[in-house]
Amino acid sequence: MNCDDMIVRPHEHWLRRLFVWHGSVLAKIYTRLLLNFLLSIAVIFFLPWYETLGIRLTVAPFSILGVAIAIFLGFRNSASYARFNEARILWGQLMISNRSLLRETCSLRLTERDVLVNLQVAFSHCLRLTLRRRPVQEMLEKWLAKDTAARVAQAHSPCNAILMLMGEWLAQRRAQGELSDLLWASLNNQLNELSALLAGCERIATTPLPFAYSLILHRTVYCFCIMLPFALVGDLHYMTPFVSVFISYTFISLDTLAEELEDPFGTEDNDLPLDALCNNLEIDLREMTGAENVPAKMQPDRHFLLR
Repeated sequence: MNCDDMIVRPHEHWLRRLFVWHGSVLAKIYTRLLLNFLLSIAVIFFLPWYETLGIRLTVAPFSILGVAIAIFLGFRNSASYARFNEARILWGQLMISNRSLLRETCSLRLTERDVLVNLQVAFSHCLRLTLRRRPVQEMLEKWLAKDTAARVAQAHSPCNAILMLMGEWLAQRRAQGELSDLLWASLNNQLNELSALLAGCERIATTPLPFAYSLILHRTVYCFCIMLPFALVGDLHYMTPFVSVFISYTFISLDTLAEELEDPFGTEDNDLPLDALCNNLEIDLREMTGAENVPAKMQPDRHFLLR
């Protein structure tokens, strides 16, 4: 799978795009829309009793509230997409820094470059699993010695522990006279860049949008969708379920999409393809050293990626 740019789909006919399921939030919210549809039908049947109460909701307050909700949903989706975009930029910079670090070591013909490559590959996969809150030791044992992998996995920040191992590798090359102070400083700057990128990813993963803001917007959206059929039924009658579901789909889908994009390192359809990014990086690093154990490229699965 080629992941040097954002996930896109091939150009599709507008009619076919209306029925796209994969990657759509409809798979998550269709049960909620079904409940809204059933509620609208129940409101139609109970309309005579509802009118005897002398209580009548009009569309006017819902129009004003709908505009306010749309504004806040737009702001929240913009904030969530900003997190997604920053995460993709950080991972792009991570790939650049890793390639630059290895390119410099290759041009200087430093010894034991395979050790550095294994550490770089382990770092990218460790970062992927850490951001997804998954155990890392089993993965680390593929590229590091078993005792080293266990020590790294027990660290508070396994990725930072791997950066320390990279620093020790550079220190050994310097102690053996393979690197001058100037060249060592240049390579060490690449490690500093990786450390900054690590901190940026951790900041996104551990600092979600304020919960109180998301909660009040979430509650408002669902209260709006529950009360909407009562305001529509007086004018629309049997068309109430269809109009109510369409309006509810717009608001609920935007709310769900914002939640999905808020954590760009997850495994949802619209999250970053971290597995493919790590696969691409390992292929590039192995090829740069002329290694024979180059992994196969991940093939796209109903997603298409533009280089």
